[in-house]
Parts: sequence; structure tokens; C-alpha cells
Amino acid sequence: MDLLNTLVEKGLRRELPTREEALAVLATSDDELLEVVAAAGKVRRQWFGRRVKLNYLVNLKSGLCPEDCSYCSQRLGSKAEILKYTWLKPDEASQAAAAGVAGGAKRVCLVASGRGPTDRDVERVGKTIEAIKEQNEGVEVCACLGLLSDGQAERLREAGADAYNHNLNTSEATYGDITKTHTYADRVDTVQKAHAAGLSACSGLIAGMGESDEDLVDVVYALRELDSDSVPVNFLIPFEGTPLAKEWNLTPQRCLRILAMVRFVCPDVEVRIAGGREVHLRSMQPLALNIANSIFLGDYLTSEGQAGQADLDMIADAGFEVEGAGTTTLPKHRADALAAAGGCGSKASAGCGSEASAEGTGCGGHAEEAGGCGPCGGHAAPAAEEARANEARTDLVAVRRRGAGTDLAPNA
Repeated sequence: MDLLNTLVEKGLRRELPTREEALAVLATSDDELLEVVAAAGKVRRQWFGRRVKLNYLVNLKSGLCPEDCSYCSQRLGSKAEILKYTWLKPDEASQAAAAGVAGGAKRVCLVASGRGPTDRDVERVGKTIEAIKEQNEGVEVCACLGLLSDGQAERLREAGADAYNHNLNTSEATYGDITKTHTYADRVDTVQKAHAAGLSACSGLIAGMGESDEDLVDVVYALRELDSDSVPVNFLIPFEGTPLAKEWNLTPQRCLRILAMVRFVCPDVEVRIAGGREVHLRSMQPLALNIANSIFLGDYLTSEGQAGQADLDMIADAGFEVEGAGTTTLPKHRADALAAAGGCGSKASAGCGSEASAEGTGCGGHAEEAGGCGPCGGHAAPAAEEARANEARTDLVAVRRRGAGTDLAPNA
């Protein structure tokens, strides 16, 4: 297919595809799906070989959030039956992180619900980062605490944070449909603050809320322009008790096309399969590893993932290998650029967009539990795919009842 040959060539050169080419990937048929995956796989292998980076989430503070993000089970007014607890102590968080590191996780992602941290919260998280790094040599730590105020990103970096996550989630045009308590511009500002402070910027998207192909392309192009280092791709888990509980718009095939489009637009970034992969990719998860080079191990913030050992078996059975702590995730050109900018550099994070393109740069991400963005316009799927997507798999949605914040061992 001429389109795919062109996209592979551009991906190997870190060249930005046209919007028409990105949209064409999303419009490919199921008959062409394996060709799409194979083409995206060529770009993935060019920059990341057959390595899979493992990330592990620790939910420092769960529930009771004052923000109204429609996709989130922790939102204001949510009736989802999730765990609710205030800040974990540094030793509790470190203990939870150790379970992920023991399972092969290279990065620990510290997440806290809320609009954004107070200065006291930043100090508290700093102590947690120190505790984790003292007990787990070589581990990367990414913080995800919401909207940042001036100076907070610098303080997190001084405390030892390697990266900061804040997702854009959806296109600027439709952001107001999913959240009223803050703006798309607020999110962009936080990613820019993290980047300017020398943290590896991580920002991604959520798919599956009924958004159009144009919305998906818009947010991925915006992520590339932000020049973040990693892009988590979340797939909405429609939690009962949230406004998007009935939004079942994804099929495994649709998810693979979305991942492929992200890979072509952001060829040398860490594309991470984040929340919702078990629910929507299901038995096609191993195929997705040919496109993405990073996943979350075990559970998410308020939903259960598949068993950590099952993740490791899946990676090995698909012919991939877990990325070791001594390996640099970033392609050399991006690692060098991050180091030159005074960032954490090192083995942290992974490359993103094409710094060689005048039109844009990286992408980024975090698994805000598999969420979708709100009703973002018309999803133009073919009738057959739409019919399959509407077969809700509520049997696969399991609210998290183990790990940090409970007496049950984490699933790693």
C-alpha cells in the first residue's frame, strides 16, 4: 500500500506525516489491519528494537477529586465504587513501588487525585521520591499530581523526579465537552512547565468517548508539538457512576489503528499502551506490542489490570523483551537533546516527535485509569465496527480492590 510505504519512510526519517495521511490510517479497513500493524512495527523497531518498557502506577491519594472530568472515576460527584484514601506515607508508597520494580518495572508513576498540588504536597511527594530511590536503585520516578504552579516542577526535579505526566486527553476543540473546572490551556501550560524545568515531559490521550477521527489526529499533533518524551494511549473504561458509563465505542481493531497513527505521527517517542488495554484490546494485546514499546504492569489507579506475570508472559510469548534498567529508552538523538536541555536524561523516558520538523515535536502520556474524553463529536466507524463496539464488555471492568491503600498485596 503506497500510504503505508510513505508513512514508514517518513517514520524512519522522523518526518511529520500530513493530516490526510494520519486520517487515512484511521480509515483503513479490517482487511488492511495487519499491513498497518506491520508498517508501524517497522518504525517501532527502528527506534526501540524489540524492547518493552514496564511502568508501574502507585496511587498516592485516591478519589475525592474536585475536578469534573467526565471520564474519571475519581471525579467530583462520581458514584463509582472505588477505593478512597488520603496520602500514603513515603514508606507505604515505597513498599508499593517495590512490588512493581520486583516485577520488572523500570519506571514508577506516582499519581495523586486533585486539581493540583499545594507546596506542602510537593514537599510530601519529594520525600516519597527520595524513599523510593533509596530503596530501589536505578528506578525512574514520574510524578502526576495535576496542574502545576510556578516553581513546583523545579522542586520536584530537585527532589529526584525524572518525569512529569499530565495528559491532554482530547483535542482543544472538544476539551470543554469533558471538563468544565479547568481548560485545555491549563493542561498545556503544566506540560510546558515540566519541560522547562528539565523534567522528561509525559503527556497522552484518551480514546473511546465517541470522538471523531479529526479529534484524535488533532490531539496527537498537539502532543507532538509539545515535544514530550512519552505518549500513553488510554482507552476509556466506562465506569458505572460516571457520565461516560455507556460509552462503548472501541473495538480491538480500532485500538490498533489508533496506536499505529500515534506511532506514525510520533515515530521516535515512547508510545505506551495505558489504561483500558485489557478491556478493549483483549486477545489482541500482543499484536499491539508491535506498535507500542511501553506498557503499565499490573493494576491501574482505580481499575484492575491483568496479572503482572501474565504481562511478562505475553511479552515473552510475542517475541519481545523487557527493557532493563541499564538501557536508555530514548533514541540517542532525543537522549542527547534532553541532556543538553538540562533534563533528567539518562535512561528515563523515551523519545518523542521529530525535533527535525518545523511543524512539531513530541507526544506524552499517563494512564489516568483508562479514561475516555467526553462526547467529542461523531465517531465515523463503519457500521460493522460500530455494532461490535456497542457490545459492552462490562464483565471486563473490575474496580481495583488491592495494592496501595489496601491490606491486599498489589498485582505485580
